[in-house]
Amino acid sequence: MALKVLFLGGTGIISSACAALAVERGVDLTVLNRGGTASKRPLPPGVRQVTADVRDVAGVREALRGSEFDAVVDFLAFTPEHVAADVETFRGRVGQYVFISSASAYQKPVGHLPITESTPLVNPFWQYSRDKIACEELLVRAHRDEGFPAVVVRPSHTYDRTSLPLDGGWTAVERMRRGAPVVVHGDGTSLWVLTHHTDFAKGFVPLLGEPALTGDAVHITSDEALTWDAIHRTVARAAGVEDPVLVHVPSDAIARDDPSRGPSLLGDKAHSVVFDNTKLKRFVPGFAATTSFAAGAREAVAHHDAHPDLRRTDPEVDARHDRLAARWG
Repeated sequence: MALKVLFLGGTGIISSACAALAVERGVDLTVLNRGGTASKRPLPPGVRQVTADVRDVAGVREALRGSEFDAVVDFLAFTPEHVAADVETFRGRVGQYVFISSASAYQKPVGHLPITESTPLVNPFWQYSRDKIACEELLVRAHRDEGFPAVVVRPSHTYDRTSLPLDGGWTAVERMRRGAPVVVHGDGTSLWVLTHHTDFAKGFVPLLGEPALTGDAVHITSDEALTWDAIHRTVARAAGVEDPVLVHVPSDAIARDDPSRGPSLLGDKAHSVVFDNTKLKRFVPGFAATTSFAAGAREAVAHHDAHPDLRRTDPEVDARHDRLAARWG
């Protein structure tokens, strides 16, 4: 009998690849979302779609009345309140509840590398990460106190063809193409891990319904670690630019100039990260992230070039790059 799975979400960067692979592997998949991004990342044929606002708890319960699932995955829970509502909704009617957390929850600054699932969870810089930690703590209590079948999965920086992992996204690519300087935080040598969403899905889908993971946590990332200079140069080459003008700016200076970007920079991207995926590979033998960032960058740039509506530039980001480059270049 096919595994019955519910995704809360399903058309995001991570969840879209997971939905496609789940259906390909015979999962009986239901997706609950508002349907707003389906045109950007269409659901695969064979998925049952339930339209509801995941924040409308009563509406979700009504939409799912009478349904039971082997696994429920929440790609859209960001605060303890979101997770607490899920526990109430799915208590006693699901074999496994999977919370999509974040590798940004791991200790910053990182105490040691590589990062494993036992690395402490503490992030004094970024509220997003602290909220994810609080969600995990709530689920640990629910599992310990009442046997709620919680599983925590921590992605790192996962991308697809619609996204570019640079400050300002496409704005940075356009700057490279016209020879304008692009700001890189720090000295450009800190390490970062980028995971293509199809590689994440290859690690994730086999975990669905896995009883040995109940009450446990695992991260899913690529094993490829690149410096931020290398990431920028890889995107530049994909965009046809052989020698981009990169200007290194201290991370705290960028955070002062752009307080909205500061928490995610100081709480995540400014620190070197390398992940040990040994635990995942015990559950998913043979798992390997096979899409190099060079291939992923070519895919993303080609997709943007083929879709003019995606090639939007942000005047504020443009001005910030100019301002910081003028001071630090």
